[in-house]
Amino acid sequence: MEAQAEISFLEAFERELRALLRSDVEFIQLIEDDLVYAGGKRVRPRLVHLASRALSPDGVPHEMRLALAVELLHSATLLHDDLVDGAETRRGREAAYRRYGNAVSVLSGDYLLSRLLYSLAETGRMELVYLFAEVARELSEAEVLQFQAAAYGEHREDLYFRIIRGKTAALMQAATEGAAVLFGLEPEHPWRRALVEYGEAYGLAFQMRDDYLDLMGDPERLGKPVGGDVREGKVTLILLRLLAHAPEEVGKILARRGEEEGDIERLRTLAEATGAAREVAVRIAKEVARAEAALRALPPSPAREELAELARGELGRLG
Repeated sequence: MEAQAEISFLEAFERELRALLRSDVEFIQLIEDDLVYAGGKRVRPRLVHLASRALSPDGVPHEMRLALAVELLHSATLLHDDLVDGAETRRGREAAYRRYGNAVSVLSGDYLLSRLLYSLAETGRMELVYLFAEVARELSEAEVLQFQAAAYGEHREDLYFRIIRGKTAALMQAATEGAAVLFGLEPEHPWRRALVEYGEAYGLAFQMRDDYLDLMGDPERLGKPVGGDVREGKVTLILLRLLAHAPEEVGKILARRGEEEGDIERLRTLAEATGAAREVAVRIAKEVARAEAALRALPPSPAREELAELARGELGRLG
């Protein structure tokens, strides 16, 4: 029954998203159509829905508006990130900026932000507006910090966790905490605290797994070459663990951003041989366990179990 409710919610979400993004400006509509039809896993709207159902079998007021706001902020960052990173594709399609130009892509991202604000306004909850304002600040700071760390060659775990907290976990947390806000729970309420901790822990595990696969994943399953983070000079946990085990060799590879033939394959071999890959898997498991533990403060429900399964799934996707 819960699975059917989730399917119905996501189907309604797609309809609402199309309606919200409708524009009579052709280039905007083309880009927004790409975002809608390319789809994706809709992880963040799912988090909103499941957190809502974990609080109440009937969900919380305006959960659809919250789901739309979360996905719109995520999508806006993707438009901007693709341009900044020089990405060629997004979800199997040519990146928007490559087809329509930098200005149109950036301004279309701004259009998404305008619709995000509209969705938040429809909830009538000013606390939710403040929550998203803080998420947008964290996200922006984290993205700039990531470039700063690459420019200065700062390879530190505290920086890495600050970056992924801001660029990924903060929005995941907003998805789950936002449901508690709409349900009328105060910040100190144990159910709200549980959803805050779950969202953060799940978001950290999600990003660590993504970074792990960027180096250790199967290129065919990923649909792209591995080692992209190395080439972009990004600091990730598996690279930091490799640096700790083989600082001289790994340091040289990172300094030249994996440009020599065999660099990426050498890092993959070292990650297995030194135990760096295993260390990252253990760290991901720690966050998954924290996410599961946080959920125990919520009343038992199918939605609570679905949230736990979602977190555990991050461990099953390390191959």
